[in-house]
Amino acid sequence: MPAFVRKGAPAFLGAGTLCAALLLTGCAHPEAPAPPPPSASAVAKPSASRTPDGNAAATDARPAAPPRIPGLGPLTQARVPDGTTQALVVTGATENSNTAVVTLHQRASGGRWYEAAGPWPAHNALKGWTGDHSAGDLRTPIGVYRIGDAGGRLPDPGARIPYDEDPEFAISGTGFLGEPLEGSFDHVIAIDYNRVPGRTPLDKERPLGAGKGGGVWIHVDHGGPTHACVALGRDDLRTLLLALDPAAEPVVVMGPARELAR
Repeated sequence: MPAFVRKGAPAFLGAGTLCAALLLTGCAHPEAPAPPPPSASAVAKPSASRTPDGNAAATDARPAAPPRIPGLGPLTQARVPDGTTQALVVTGATENSNTAVVTLHQRASGGRWYEAAGPWPAHNALKGWTGDHSAGDLRTPIGVYRIGDAGGRLPDPGARIPYDEDPEFAISGTGFLGEPLEGSFDHVIAIDYNRVPGRTPLDKERPLGAGKGGGVWIHVDHGGPTHACVALGRDDLRTLLLALDPAAEPVVVMGPARELAR
């Protein structure tokens, strides 16, 4: 397919409790003997968990790790913007694989991520993935990128993100496996790799220069690998278009599983 193709403090005896105890002692009969102090063995001690051999286990007072999107390691998760509550994760099996699995994750109000749609099968570039994409290398760029602009040859199916219907999204010819490419751009979502956000996916300005490639989209799967894009089944792509919410600041997180797990 063509290349244009984000401590509670310990509980101590409170002052009010201490005052109450003193008042009760003052109200006691003068001749009544004071109660003996509690023995050391009677003093309550905090319980400690124990290991199977009977030794006390160390208490882990470290704060819980922040929730992460399933499949992402701390380095990748850190690249997802704090304001993002929708993340489309595209996972390849290996660096050289040209098929992938796509899942839309959403963040709940409590901070936990959950699977909102998918998983869907997909194709990516013929030669797999790269962390240093260049035009014509037949690899899909690894990374975390904003997704917020869409378009296609067919009318807007009801997307909330901006959608540009334009006959220029038409394509013909055959793919790497001899499969027809017609209809591949009926619906597309632009990935903000080397492009200006907020413009139609057809825009050809390349802020990093033409040598770094561009026109990396999520588009209709034509049944084979792409030049650099991610390709989803027609119905799956339409479902994604309807699900994406600009208020959620959606991003795509994509690459081989081993890289995403870092």
